[in-house]
This record gives sequence, structure tokens and C-alpha cells, in this order.
Amino acid sequence: MLNKYPLWKYLLILLVLALGLLYAFPNLYPDDPALQLSTQKATSVVDQQALQKAELALSKANIELKKAELTSAGGTLRFNNGEDQLAAKPVVAAALGEDYVTALNLVPTTPEWLSSLGAGPAKLGLDLRGGVHFLLEVDTPAALKQRLEVSSSEMKAALRKDRVRYRSVSIADGVLSIRFLKESDLTLAEDLLKGEFAEYRYSTRQEDTDYFLDVSFTEAETKEIESYALQQNLTTLRNRVNELGVAEPLVQRQGSNRIVVELPGVQDTAAAKRIIGATANLEFHLEAGLDDQGADVETLSFRDGSGRTARLERDIIITGDSVADASSSFDENGQPQVNISLDSKGGKQMTKVTRSAVGRNMAVVFIEHKSRSRFVEKDGKMEEVRRSYSEKGIISLATIQTTLGNSFRITGLDSPRESSELALLLRAGALAAPIYFVEERTIGPSLGAENIQLGVTSAQIGLLVVMLFMLVYYKVFGIFANVSLALNIVLLMACMSLMSATLTLPGIAGIVLTMGMAVDANVLIFSRIKEELANGVPSQQAIHSGFNRAFTTIFDANITTLLVAVILFAVGTGPVKGFAVTLSLGILTSMFTAIVVTRSQVNLVYGGRKNKKLYI
Repeated sequence: MLNKYPLWKYLLILLVLALGLLYAFPNLYPDDPALQLSTQKATSVVDQQALQKAELALSKANIELKKAELTSAGGTLRFNNGEDQLAAKPVVAAALGEDYVTALNLVPTTPEWLSSLGAGPAKLGLDLRGGVHFLLEVDTPAALKQRLEVSSSEMKAALRKDRVRYRSVSIADGVLSIRFLKESDLTLAEDLLKGEFAEYRYSTRQEDTDYFLDVSFTEAETKEIESYALQQNLTTLRNRVNELGVAEPLVQRQGSNRIVVELPGVQDTAAAKRIIGATANLEFHLEAGLDDQGADVETLSFRDGSGRTARLERDIIITGDSVADASSSFDENGQPQVNISLDSKGGKQMTKVTRSAVGRNMAVVFIEHKSRSRFVEKDGKMEEVRRSYSEKGIISLATIQTTLGNSFRITGLDSPRESSELALLLRAGALAAPIYFVEERTIGPSLGAENIQLGVTSAQIGLLVVMLFMLVYYKVFGIFANVSLALNIVLLMACMSLMSATLTLPGIAGIVLTMGMAVDANVLIFSRIKEELANGVPSQQAIHSGFNRAFTTIFDANITTLLVAVILFAVGTGPVKGFAVTLSLGILTSMFTAIVVTRSQVNLVYGGRKNKKLYI
């Protein structure tokens, strides 16, 4: 019988639409502006006392708090609007002090029963809802100092090899100074180092009875190191952002020494800030002997809080830059560890040093460059003041049992979380220079809230006009088309939610275009039916011919558009990809609603009825 679907097909359509409604439903629950509280150290947690202290500070500042709660990620303070959120940040940060990280956040309000089914709202891009924006500054002088420290170890090894006597080596203001007691030793050292380290600039001076050889970078070498540090940090930050799984992030250079990081739709910005901002690196040092004294030895504490210390040689065996891969696991005692694989250069250096150091202790030193913020009142306003500092601590101190190669493990970590984060940072790559947070803020609509509201309103008006036109021109069939159009939007939002796709302003343009294409398919079908009726074809046959003969045209048009959308996604970036995603999904959903859903409605109303008049 013409224009009749079997029962299973109706049930399948209802199932698809029900799932679409279910997974589109969370988009009706907007996220709450919030502050995410965490501690500076991954091994510490935010407790109820800290939460109460923050609540008291907000109450004194007359800032309305919607809800305060403890979560696995720390503490969360929810607010009714973004204005209260921004006003609360300096108040909470000042109340909790420098040991806590206060980060801007968006917390989902989706009911638990929906979340348990894997349903969640589509992420909104920075131009619609915002996200988090970090402006980072690269400490290029520190990059120069780090390079000089590595070169210092190599130069001292070269001098010892040729038995050139020196008293001490120091680094200050971008200059490595080697002190000698005899001018003849100074001359020998200068000739030797100029031959092996030609990229440096050398100068000599005398102070009292001491002779100094000052080693510094040439201007060209300085610019090259600074440029490398910035580019390496860009690459490392991109790797870290990718490890976080953020959709459509932006990591780009700004000026000579700054980097912009924008993360749309991030849920745990405190964790993102800790991972992105951490300048964690490793250094491997041999423990100094009891007779070793002087500037070439430093005393460091263990990071486990035991109060133990160890005296280490300042010479660095290798750093985290030599790590090719890192993964976290557990040792035979169930304690967290990090498995390290070195690159070829690092493996050779490790083998070279440990071959002659079997029986000695080797320390793994963990180094973090951080910045602390505090808010001070200035001219009646709260102003943020940042202070940079470094933390160095020994992770483990173990005896070298045999010559080490490219693979080994690090133990002595406090928790599985710390081991996984250390492995992530080393795997993503070490920063070539410390970075500090200069600015952190949420991003509002890039075109302004008013412009976006006008854009959404104009789209709604356009949609209403189209639906009215379909209703007036095609009567009952116009109702079928409008129902299909509404369901198409629901299915499209459900698909975006399931895929965790990011909706941007260009994405909205893709949705509007999809609406037009969905209506266009129905217009082709209905026009074909009207032509068949005008030629005297019976109503049932006219419906059958209208859907069947228009299908080929609709399919060809949508496939060609889908191919273009796929190409846009493959070669485009940022906003172009957002447009391509919504357009691609919209083409697929509109094909289903404009043809299958519309026909099912027509079949239910007109199918199998003889001489039934069509209101079209």
C-alpha cells in the first residue's frame, strides 16, 4: 500500500527523536559562574575551613553567593552572575592567602540523572559564552641563565680535563665569571674555551689579586636563545593543552615575550592553570662527598616534608629536556613512580657519568618556577601584586648500582596524582624558560553581548518568517515541514552535545544555513507533489512521486555541500572549523527530518486513504 510505513519504522523514528530530545535537553541548563579553589601543591586539598573563610569574606563584601561546595577537584563557589564572580575573585584570594589558587570557572548545572546517561550541554565558544584567557610572560633572562648553567658544567669539565686550575665559577646578570689565582691560568683557559665554545663572547679583568674570565652571549646568540625559548614554550604549551583535551584552544605568541592561551568551555580551570603554568623540570645531580666544599656544592631539602637534606654537586648530569617519554605507574611496593625514557644525547650523557660513579648517590631534583599573587588596596581599589619565586627539592636519592642508560624510573613521589602530573609535564616537554601569569580573565562575547543578542533575535525572526511562509503557502503540509524543522534543530543540538562540539558564532551561522537547507528540501518535495496533482495524478500517487522523485535532487545537493564542509574542516582553523562542524551535522540531521520525519507525518495523516483531499 502506498504511503504507509511499517510499525517498526515508526518506532525507530520515535526512538531517534526521543534520544535527540534527551541529549538536547541539557542545553536548557546554563552553567553557573564560579570560583574554583585549589592549593598550590597537588598533594594538598581544600578543606571545609578554607571554604568557610571564603564565605565569610564574601559576606563581609556583600557579594551574594549561590552555593559553596567541596568537590574532588577542590572547592567551588557558585554565583548568580558573572559580575559577582569577577568581584568575588580578589576578595576570596585575599582571604585565603598565597597558598591557594583561585581560578575563574563555569560549573555545569545539568541534573545528575541526565549526566549519568552521558548527556551534557554543548560547549559554547569564547565568542558566545566565553571560557578562560591566560596571558603568560616568558622569563627570557632565565632562559639565558639556564643555558649558561649548562655551559658552566661543560666548561668546568673542559678545564679539568686540560688541568687548568680555577677557583670558582659564578653566574650573575647574564655573565658567567670564572675566577683564577694566576694570570697564566687565565690565559690558558681563555685560549681553550675560545676554541671549544666559539659562540660566546670573552673578556678579562683583574680585581685585587684575582683574575676573572667573563663569558657572555653575543647579541645574535642572545636573540636566538630568546626566540628559541619563546617558540619552545609555545610548542610545550600546545602539547599541554592537548593533554587536557580542550576543544578548539588558542595558543599564540603576543609581542616579543608573551603568549596568549584561550580555553573555551573549560570546566576545571584550576587544574588547567596548574598544568599550563607549571614550569616543572628535573635535574640529575651527584651527591657531594664529605670533603667537597665551596661554591660547587649546594644543600637541598627533600620534598617529602621529612626535613632531611643532602649536599649535591652543582654540575648537572642531564635535565628534563632530555626526556623523550614519561609514564606513571607503581613500583613493587605499590608506591607511585615515573618511568623515564631519555633521548640518545641524554642517554649517552647518563651512561658517561654513571659509568664512573657506580656506588655513589644520584639525586633527582624537582624544580618549579612559580608566582604568588596577593591583593593590596590602592586608591580605594584592590590591585593584584605578583611575586616570582622558585622551589627546588629532592625527589629521590638513590645509590647507582650499575651504569644507567636510556631508561630508568623515578620513585619517592607523594601521590599517584603527583606522579601522573609530573609524567604529563615531562611527556609534553619541558619549558625552555619559566613563564608567569600576567593576566587571567574570562572572555565575554567578542562582538559584545548586545550584538550577539541582536544576532540571535534576527535569526529567531527569520525562522519565524520562514515558518509562517511555509504554513500559509503549504497549509497542512507547512505544519509538517515546521515540525520537522523544529526537530532538526533538536537533533542537531543533541549531536553537538554528544560530540562535545564547541558552538561558536560562525557555528550559529551554520545552523541558520542548515535551517534554510532543511526547508529547501521540503519545498522541492511539496512543489513536486503540487505538479503531480496539477497533472491529474491521484493524491496518493502524487505524494509517492513527490517524495521519490525529489529525493535524488535533494541527495545530490546535500552531498556536494557536505563535501565542501568536510574540506573546510580539514583545512580551516578556529571559526571556520566551527562553521564546518555545525554545517556537516546539520546536513545529516536535515536529510533525516526533511525526508523521513516529514514523510512519516504525511503517511500518518494521508496514507492509505482514497480520494483524500490534500491541503497543500
